[in-house]
Amino acid sequence: MSVFRPTEVIGHRGAGRGENGGLRENTVESYREALRTGAAWVEIDVRRTADGALVLHHDAALADGRPVVDATAAECARHGLVRLEEALEALPEEAGLDVDVKTVMEDASDAPSRRTAALLMPVLRREAARRRVFVCSFDPAVLLRVAEEAPGVPTAWMPFVRNPLDQAVAGAAGMGCAAVAIDARSFGLTGEPPRPGRRSVDYTVDTAHRAGLEVVSWCPDAVDAARFADAGVDAVVADDVPGVAAAVKR
Repeated sequence: MSVFRPTEVIGHRGAGRGENGGLRENTVESYREALRTGAAWVEIDVRRTADGALVLHHDAALADGRPVVDATAAECARHGLVRLEEALEALPEEAGLDVDVKTVMEDASDAPSRRTAALLMPVLRREAARRRVFVCSFDPAVLLRVAEEAPGVPTAWMPFVRNPLDQAVAGAAGMGCAAVAIDARSFGLTGEPPRPGRRSVDYTVDTAHRAGLEVVSWCPDAVDAARFADAGVDAVVADDVPGVAAAVKR
């Protein structure tokens, strides 16, 4: 079953990273604005707190420098972080959910039931029954655990910034992912000189599709989003949601 209806737009952390139009990333208001301005999905960054809650925050630390995993849910709330459950209750069911799981070092040593993926699993199963959802992560262990414990939830491996395309596609296929999430800079941005040995966007997408993978790219501007859509990229994660949505539609 396909994850996307190409080419779809995913709002990056909602309406875009940082603050966009006065809306702070990873807030309910930001997610709603992304949906209002052309996104079919929103990307949310999920982290765990010291007391086992799941909150939405991209960076590892709070504004005061403390790791999120060392703070309680109440302390995170005082810093403006939204709890996962609160956001999900506020999102319409027609909104797709791109769950970016941010694991922590303590997930290697804490009791299995306290680890980020374990806390997330019941939420994933419930949400997958009522909306389109997929899980992406830099951490392959998360994707393997989702495949084992919530097999109905698609996964996408997200290699790091400028990760070589060869390893991105081969790695996602090898892990049995439904999709590969490729940094736009790995493809090469418009105006950059060619890089010897780097495959074209068309070749990469075709190879991924033949391997049974859908392709997501993060975070191209409107020009590159349109170029990627022409090459068959299935979804793009966007900071400029209205600009990218218009470019992809054209």
